[in-house]
Amino acid sequence: MTEKQYGGKTGREGKTDTKPKTQVTTPKTMEKKDKKEKTTKETSSDMAHSFKKANEIAEEIREFTKKIVKKDIPLLEIAEKIEAEIIRLGGKPAFPTNLSINEIAAHYTPSYDDKTLARGLLKVDFGIQVNGWTSDNALSIDLENSEENKKLILTAEIALEKAIDLIKREKEKTSLSEIGKEIQTSIEKEGFKPVVNLSGHEIDLYDLHAGQTIPNVDNKTNAEIGKGIKAIEPFSTTGVGKVHDGNFSGIYSLIDGKTPRMLKAREVLEFIAEEYQTLPFCSRWIHKKFGSIGILALKQLEENGNLHHFAQLIESSRGKVAQAERTILID
Repeated sequence: MTEKQYGGKTGREGKTDTKPKTQVTTPKTMEKKDKKEKTTKETSSDMAHSFKKANEIAEEIREFTKKIVKKDIPLLEIAEKIEAEIIRLGGKPAFPTNLSINEIAAHYTPSYDDKTLARGLLKVDFGIQVNGWTSDNALSIDLENSEENKKLILTAEIALEKAIDLIKREKEKTSLSEIGKEIQTSIEKEGFKPVVNLSGHEIDLYDLHAGQTIPNVDNKTNAEIGKGIKAIEPFSTTGVGKVHDGNFSGIYSLIDGKTPRMLKAREVLEFIAEEYQTLPFCSRWIHKKFGSIGILALKQLEENGNLHHFAQLIESSRGKVAQAERTILID
């Protein structure tokens, strides 16, 4: 899922952080969280093992997605099948499956009563977490047999391959600006534009966007990518190459554990803290667990400052957008 608003730096020009970085605790999770942090410090090798498992599941989900996505299938059906398959394979969804059509670049996940059908240029962005370590992935699928769509998708995929090849050669010493330059040059030579205010990102334990952003254009920085888990995520577009906030997405993350007034909201808050911690989740998942009262609880939690909501991201000139993403471990 794109480095845009899910924590850390957003990748937006002129902005550095739209989601507060808050240490979230609730009475029921505090002891559990303390134990988890101690264990993590003592067993750093667990990270590599868990990430490897998550990445293996991701490859299976990639192929599964290609098989099930067809024109006019409900997006809700696609999302639920992908998320169920992640669980069947031994992982957990790291965030709600994003199914973004045409000019919607990111952050569209179907609601519990969504009737939208798959069409156009569909971006499928999915994440798998194993013990809190995430593999973040995306692919784009042409559902209208369009030569332009196919070229746009291939351009994003080639840009991703070139960026990863560069990192494999240079490893942790790879310059962030060189990664961005490789992506930008690869996309622009095909007559398209990279989306400049979307980027890849670093991943940490239960932290989808851990601070470092990996640009999709040459940002003229001398910084190196360093070691760790990194999601590389180019976007190519027929438009101007920028995105802005759009409609409600129903995607949230927990940013504060302070107690709300409504009893049901407290129950929902405890569930979110234990089940998702600080990873993104959606109203569809809450509705499945709590029904309509869970949706009301989400509204109170947002008003109470417990939750951060993420808008859909729309290409500013309504150009079509393709996305390609894989996650790698640099050690």
